[in-house]
Amino acid sequence: MPVPRKKLACADFTFPALPHELALDLIAGLGCAAVDIGFFEGRGHLQPGRELRQTRRSAARLRRQLEQRGLALADLFLIPGSNFGELAPNHPDSAVRRNARRQFERTVEYALLAGGRHVSGLPGIAWKQESRGDSFRRSADELVWRVDHARRHGVTYSIEPHIGSIVPRPRDVLKLLAATPGLTLTLDYGHFTRQGIPDATVEPLIAHASHFHARAGRRGRLQVPLEENTIDFRRILAVMKRTGYRGYLTLEYVWSEWEQCNQTDNLTETVRLRDLLLSAT
Repeated sequence: MPVPRKKLACADFTFPALPHELALDLIAGLGCAAVDIGFFEGRGHLQPGRELRQTRRSAARLRRQLEQRGLALADLFLIPGSNFGELAPNHPDSAVRRNARRQFERTVEYALLAGGRHVSGLPGIAWKQESRGDSFRRSADELVWRVDHARRHGVTYSIEPHIGSIVPRPRDVLKLLAATPGLTLTLDYGHFTRQGIPDATVEPLIAHASHFHARAGRRGRLQVPLEENTIDFRRILAVMKRTGYRGYLTLEYVWSEWEQCNQTDNLTETVRLRDLLLSAT
C-alpha cells in the first residue's frame, strides 16, 4: 500500500540549520501535504518559552505561514525541557507538574489556533529516587489528565515511546495504554529497533497509533542511511491498511548529537524514504 501524498508529512526539525520559513518552503517543495512542528524548549525553530508569551499572535503567524504553502499542521510535538526530566509529566515535584500542566493547556490552545488537531508529547522517565512502579503510576495519572483535557478541546493527544523513557519496550507501552484510556501513540519503530527489538514485537502498537514517524534505523543506531535500514516499511504499511490507520506518516530524520543523529544527510535520506513510501506495494 503506497502512502497517498495527502497523508505524507515532514518534520520542520529535520532541517534545523535553515530559517523556519525556508524549512517550510522545502517541505512543501518535497511534495508533502503537512508538517510536524517541533515545539522544543532550548532548540529548534519554535520554542514554547517564546511562542507562548503571545499565544494567539504566534499561532496566527504560524497558521498564515502554513496556509501560504498549502501545508496542514499534522502534529505539534511538545518537548518542554532541555532534557527528558525537565517538566516531565511524571516529575516527582507537584509544583513542577502543575507548571507542566499549565504549559500543556497553552500548547493545546496554540495548536488549535495554528490549525492543528494533534499534539504529541513524551511519557516521562523512571526517577532514580523512587521505584519504577511509582514513576509509572504518576505517568499514567498525568497522561489521563492530558488526554481528557485535549479531548475536551477536540484534540488528539499521543505520546512517543522513546529510548530513556518510562516505556522503552513494547510491553511497557501496552501496559501504559491499558492504564491510560484514550491515550494514543506517536510511533517511531527506530526507538525499538535501536535496542534490537524485532518489527513483529513492535507491530501490535500500530493499532494504538494516531501518528507515525518514519526514518531508517537498525540495531545499535536510532537513525541511519536507507541502505543500512532494517525496518520493514512495506510490512508496516500493510499492517496499517489492515488495522485502519488514519493518521499522517511523517518523514522524521533529526539533526542532533544525541544518539549520533547528526551523521546522516537529512535531505537526501528524506527524499529516499519519501520515494520508498510513495512507491511501496
